[in-house]
Amino acid sequence: MTSPRSELRSAAFAAPQGAARPWGGPAGARISPRSELRSAAFAAPRGAARPWGGPAGARTPSRSARCAPLTRTVARPASRPRGFTLVELLVALALLALLSATLFGALALSGRSWDAGEAKAAETSSMRTAQDFLRSQLERQHGQRMKRIEGWPLLFTGEREEVRFAATLPARVQGGGIWYFRLHVAEVDGKPSLVLDRMVPDVTGAALPDFGGAEHSVLATGIRSVTIAYLGLDPGASATGGFEPAWRDQWQDTQRLPQLIRIDVETDRGTKWPTLYAAPRESPEAGCRAWNEARARCAQG
Repeated sequence: MTSPRSELRSAAFAAPQGAARPWGGPAGARISPRSELRSAAFAAPRGAARPWGGPAGARTPSRSARCAPLTRTVARPASRPRGFTLVELLVALALLALLSATLFGALALSGRSWDAGEAKAAETSSMRTAQDFLRSQLERQHGQRMKRIEGWPLLFTGEREEVRFAATLPARVQGGGIWYFRLHVAEVDGKPSLVLDRMVPDVTGAALPDFGGAEHSVLATGIRSVTIAYLGLDPGASATGGFEPAWRDQWQDTQRLPQLIRIDVETDRGTKWPTLYAAPRESPEAGCRAWNEARARCAQG
């Protein structure tokens, strides 16, 4: 695109010698190109085309606009990614420590729960095994009588914290036969345990056998106490006389077995086993050759 100044110069040089200049000055007068450009701009009617070829009505560019230096845009280097501050690191470490402590506590709690569950399962299994064995032994009682003691008493003694009875053992256990048992709580290796002593009774002795040197089996450990009760008639009372059986802490009738035996066991943790009930199957006249129903006694052993 040709600049206005170049067009004005071309018009001035193209005019013949002595002719009027396009800017209206006298022939032969010399005017500077800048003055010529101004005169041509002011002499042109409003709306006419400018001598420099711009559109009609366009304003003359100012000197400052024409002479304004070009602005150079300098590209700034990309900023580096900002790192973490000390406060942010401390907060992150605190949160990490809190999460670690919570996770450790949860793992420890689950471990203790698992151990407690296993201990409870083992305790329950031991309890059931002991109860099943006791029930079977008490229900297999045999009316074994002492042959040389007056009245031919039975080998059965019932107290609040222990019970002694005669029962059979299977043949696979020490050859079977009739054994004399004692159920009670005793210290075994420094632990209170539910113990079942056993011995072979001498029914021809002049006194009831004791358990000196008897063998024993530990049915359960961690046992605080055992409470035993007996259901039956009073000594000498007859069932045909209208008497009703009652629960008692001691069994003093040497001629009859109780109708029902109740055993409650409490552990050293304070928990209690389910109450065990056992009913001896032997009739009152068991082991007696002649039974006196009116006196509820053995007439001949």
